[in-house]
Amino acid sequence: YPSGNLAIIVVRDKKRLICIVQEDKLNNAEIQAVFKSNGRNTCYYPNGAVWINMNIQGGQYLDQAGNRVRRWTWPNSVVSSGAHVPLSPIFISLNRHVGVRILGQDKIAVSFLAMGQQAKFNVGTKVQVSNIGRLPPPARLGEDELLLLAIRVRILRLFDRLRGCLNFPSNKQWDKIKPPAYLITQTLKILQLCTTSDISDELRSSVRAIVNA
Repeated sequence: YPSGNLAIIVVRDKKRLICIVQEDKLNNAEIQAVFKSNGRNTCYYPNGAVWINMNIQGGQYLDQAGNRVRRWTWPNSVVSSGAHVPLSPIFISLNRHVGVRILGQDKIAVSFLAMGQQAKFNVGTKVQVSNIGRLPPPARLGEDELLLLAIRVRILRLFDRLRGCLNFPSNKQWDKIKPPAYLITQTLKILQLCTTSDISDELRSSVRAIVNA
């Protein structure tokens, strides 16, 4: 960045390459996007919520509340059911200097623009048609992502209770009011992810404790 802070890192992890986009901070910079050469990519909102999540089957675009705005499948992917959903081009800005353009599975670009200079990184990948019959299962959320989702839902539930207290200060039963349906749904989804995701028992217990508190 013009500030001198590191913006984009490309590292090798065994046989795969990983491109990481960091926010413009000197210390404890948050990760804003991760792109892997195996086709598993994630972009994050500034508040840490998942923005875009992609794998070799397709991807999905979420809003900051965790609701799915759109989803798509790659032309040569294998889906268990339903028709292929084509991708509509996506352009997002992770911050004032870094943008992401998604035009296809092998046409995903990270662009960096500062002081009149531009650099582009092609982070897309292409799954060979001959390998379709043995594609791995869709990507699951990592441990950090699952923990962040649980914390976000917990914060949203606390805000909802606070609003109830402010709107009905004389209501002694306000703390017994159930949270909105969308928060209940998100809580159930996170609990389901705890069951299906390959995470440690300790983290699984922590996530359940957070969302059930």
